[in-house]
Amino acid sequence: MAVEGAHSDRVCLGAIAGAHGVGGAVKIRSFTTEPADVVAYGPVSDEDGKRVFEIEIIGEAKGVMLAQIAGVNNRDSADALKGMRLYVARDALPSPDDDEFYHADLLGLTAELVDGTGFGKVIGIRTVGETDVLEITRDDGLPSVMVPFTRDATPVVDLAGGRIVIDPPAGLIEDLADELAEDIGEDAP
Repeated sequence: MAVEGAHSDRVCLGAIAGAHGVGGAVKIRSFTTEPADVVAYGPVSDEDGKRVFEIEIIGEAKGVMLAQIAGVNNRDSADALKGMRLYVARDALPSPDDDEFYHADLLGLTAELVDGTGFGKVIGIRTVGETDVLEITRDDGLPSVMVPFTRDATPVVDLAGGRIVIDPPAGLIEDLADELAEDIGEDAP
C-alpha cells in the first residue's frame, strides 16, 4: 500500500481536492494503493488530529474519489476543506508484508551508498508507473536525485537503524555532478 505522511503515530491517506456539486460532497485525492481504501480504516482526522471526519465514498471520477463527509451539507462547507490532508492512526493500518513499506516509514531515512558513504536523506516518494521513486536530498548540497525504489537500487532498508542503502543506476550521480560543473565552468567534484 502506498501512503504518504511524516507522522510516526498517524499516516496521511489522502487529501481533499475540492467540492463536488452543491450538496456538500467532496473530491478526495487518495494516496492508498486502492483509492477507496482512503476510508477503509475508520474515521480520519486533519493533520493536527483536532477534527475527526466520518466519510462515505459515493463514487469516483477523473482520478479522485467522490465522498460525503458527515456534517458537511453544502458547497461552501465542502470548499472550506479543500487542501486538507486526511490522516488515520498508524495502528489502524495492517502491518505491511515482508519487503513492503509504508511511504511514511521511508521519509526521513538517511541514505548511504553501498560503500557506506553518507549520501543524503529521503525527502519524498513519487509513484511513476508501477515503480516508487525516492527523492533524496544530498548532503553535498547538489540538487536532489530520484532513485528507483527497487531491490537493485535500494538493496537495504533498515527502518530500525533509520537508514537505507542506495546503489543508484550507473551515471545517475556522476552525470548530475558533471552537468552542474559544466553549468558553472568547473570540474566535477
